[in-house]
Amino acid sequence: MLTSTITSKGQITIPKEIRDLLNLHPGDRIDFIVENGRIYVQPTDVDVRSLSGLLYKPARKPVSLEEMDAAIAQGARESL
Repeated sequence: MLTSTITSKGQITIPKEIRDLLNLHPGDRIDFIVENGRIYVQPTDVDVRSLSGLLYKPARKPVSLEEMDAAIAQGARESL
């Protein structure tokens, strides 16, 4: 787990490992998303080109749109 300390002005330093993971640079903006009591941090302006290959796994076989739709429907049923 990575840790930061909040200053008296409410500021924190984002650990380098996290900045590198999110490809953050000085001047970049980040969003804080609150969901079910958890807080998620993500870059505000993501250049879509930086996402290229993010989900690529050589061993993963392609799936059809029908298979994707079925998986989404199953996930929706399980979340009820």
